[in-house]
Amino acid sequence: MQNHDYNTEALELHKKCGGKLETHSKVKLENRDDLSRAYSPGVAEVCKEIYEAGEKNENKIMGLEKASLDYTLKRNTVAIISDGSAILGIGNLGAYASIPVMEGKAAILKEFANVDAFPICLQTQDTEEIINIIKNISPVFGGINLEDIAAPKCFEIEERLRKELSIPVMHDDQWGAATVALTALINSLKIVNKNKDEIKVVLSGVGAAGVATARLLISYGIKNIIFVDSVGIINKQRVVEGELSGKILNKEKLELLKNTNDHNLSGDLSEAIKNSDVFIGLSKPDVLTSDMVKAMNTDPIIFALANPSPEISVEEARAAGARIVATGRSDYPNQINNSLVFPGFWRGVLDAQYAGNYKGIDNNVFIKIAKDLAEYTESSVEGISENRILPDMFDKKVVDIVASSFK
Repeated sequence: MQNHDYNTEALELHKKCGGKLETHSKVKLENRDDLSRAYSPGVAEVCKEIYEAGEKNENKIMGLEKASLDYTLKRNTVAIISDGSAILGIGNLGAYASIPVMEGKAAILKEFANVDAFPICLQTQDTEEIINIIKNISPVFGGINLEDIAAPKCFEIEERLRKELSIPVMHDDQWGAATVALTALINSLKIVNKNKDEIKVVLSGVGAAGVATARLLISYGIKNIIFVDSVGIINKQRVVEGELSGKILNKEKLELLKNTNDHNLSGDLSEAIKNSDVFIGLSKPDVLTSDMVKAMNTDPIIFALANPSPEISVEEARAAGARIVATGRSDYPNQINNSLVFPGFWRGVLDAQYAGNYKGIDNNVFIKIAKDLAEYTESSVEGISENRILPDMFDKKVVDIVASSFK
């Protein structure tokens, strides 16, 4: 590993460049003819064409959408939207502080998948206001990528927008992270020779990424999952206690409880982790100890994904006997990061939408992506190993593999 002070280098880079994005015109404006076609008077005909497409279609919005995809940047453009309430792993820093992250997402989309994207950082954290703003700016975009919006409001925002908009909506913190985690788990289980039907998984952190990961694991067929939040293990007793005290579990936690913890296990993470096979941390630094890892079954799998500081260090986890260790960091092997998925996801969605083949987003799409990425990693020249459970995001085939899920 190289010895870099990435914090200092990042500050210097962003200040020197004034951010990471700029705009370029697709057409040349070198003379009056160019200007007349791209702008006035010619552009008026394009405006009328879009308007008339809406008037002629029984579903006016669908007519407008199709014409806009034909004639405007909408075809290849995504809005990356945040309210700054859950920036990376550092918390609620607000709209201004979220700009560098959203710029970074846009830069990755352009460089890896040739998708045009723009950061939109909202100076509000009110659920209804966020939904209304996004609905009102949606005409110019082919898709909405939600980012760094805190749970539980992120669930309602995504759910509502998917119902109320005609374009694709995806909260990347949920589904990008969940899909990469599932990919990593599929290959990890092959390495340790364990079956998904027989393993016990402990998931620490039931926020945006945690809930989506849980939903995906359950859909994939993993039956024994114990969820741990800041209070402790989520169980039926907490439902009763919550009803008595008024501190009722949110609907997402109640939903997960219906599918797991059949033995009504109680206690904290140290109790949950006993005799488990997999730990997935989407919570906070240093909550997992060496003794907890030692209490797991043989060949434990540790995904310590809190960023930038994981639930347990790679060195400590390995010293405690972990067979496979993954983090969200790029300076260690096995980085589980949503950047492996979202470029190809948006490439595939936008292309399918323009071709008229877009059929919506559900768990099956993300499971297919995870299976395809896992298979690709295993079949590659390097194959899979304890330090290689995922493909490299710089592998140019990854975007195509993910995008093909929408064909």
